[in-house]
Amino acid sequence: MPSGRTVKLLLYELVQFTCLCVPVFVVLERFASLMRSMRSNDATVYWLVVAVSIAYVTTVTMFIWLPLKYFILKSRSFLTDVSNWRPVTLAFVVLSTLPCFAIVLTISKVQANAGIYHDSFSDIPVSLVLFALLCVDIVERIRPYRLTGQADSLESDFEYPGPVLTHLEQVPSVSAQLQTTGGENGSISEHLGDMSRFSVSRSSSAYLYSSQAHSSPLHWLWVRDPRHGLFVDTFLFWLDTVEMVRVAGLEAIFYSPWVFPVYILAYLSMLRVVVTPNSPVLVALGVLSQDLPYLVVRISLIGIFGHVTPVLYVMKNLLGCLSFVYFLLLTKLKMFNRRSMF
Repeated sequence: MPSGRTVKLLLYELVQFTCLCVPVFVVLERFASLMRSMRSNDATVYWLVVAVSIAYVTTVTMFIWLPLKYFILKSRSFLTDVSNWRPVTLAFVVLSTLPCFAIVLTISKVQANAGIYHDSFSDIPVSLVLFALLCVDIVERIRPYRLTGQADSLESDFEYPGPVLTHLEQVPSVSAQLQTTGGENGSISEHLGDMSRFSVSRSSSAYLYSSQAHSSPLHWLWVRDPRHGLFVDTFLFWLDTVEMVRVAGLEAIFYSPWVFPVYILAYLSMLRVVVTPNSPVLVALGVLSQDLPYLVVRISLIGIFGHVTPVLYVMKNLLGCLSFVYFLLLTKLKMFNRRSMF
């Protein structure tokens, strides 16, 4: 009987392989149906496109996906060296998401040239292609955790990690010793005293929000699990891209040249999934590849087509750009680096 680790590995690989194949098959089948209807129900074109989809998935699986998986699972040193990027998600975005978006753009161009507006693919890219990308991202993030019982690294994912009661008596004693020196060290002692009070307050807050601080019947409301937060954070991470692709599915935009910059920018923003979630580069990539381009495109779409996208997303992109410029760039200047009540 296989072990639990083997079963978990097989489950993860099956989910990722399904997410790799299903979007390509579904999008190409819709494309084949569209071509058949445009050619007076010619079945030859339909089965030709279906055969191309099967050949593509088979080739990608045999020559790229399986060798990559085998190399990653067998080479432990490679897994140790890979710390800032994820090769599996990069392969998925290139092998599955990119062909699906290219097919959707081809469908838009073919119908616009023929003057036949039959299928706008308004739901397939949002619900299927992006959901497959979400599943692959979730699988890569949840791999270090157990699927049963409590998470092994539960404490490390909290806002206030580490032990909380062992330092409560040490910090005041250090500041008390420094205060006895007096004289020129008075300001340093005062500063360390403020830091000790902050540490005590932070540790107290950590104990308050820990699962051991409450033993009432509703204590389960205070328990936080990183595996649950992982699912929520992943969907929030992709929510802006989902809305952008949804806008491209509207008929007024799908059959216009604006569908190309929308899908291209959406795909470029998806490349952020290659970077690990804890990488410091992810913040800058989020602004440069998503917030700033999305802001320009959304303002242009609203000016041309009206309110096709909620203003809330425009404000999100605007505040994301402004906060990044101010807190990470302007605050380093001398005029913004002064101590004040703010």
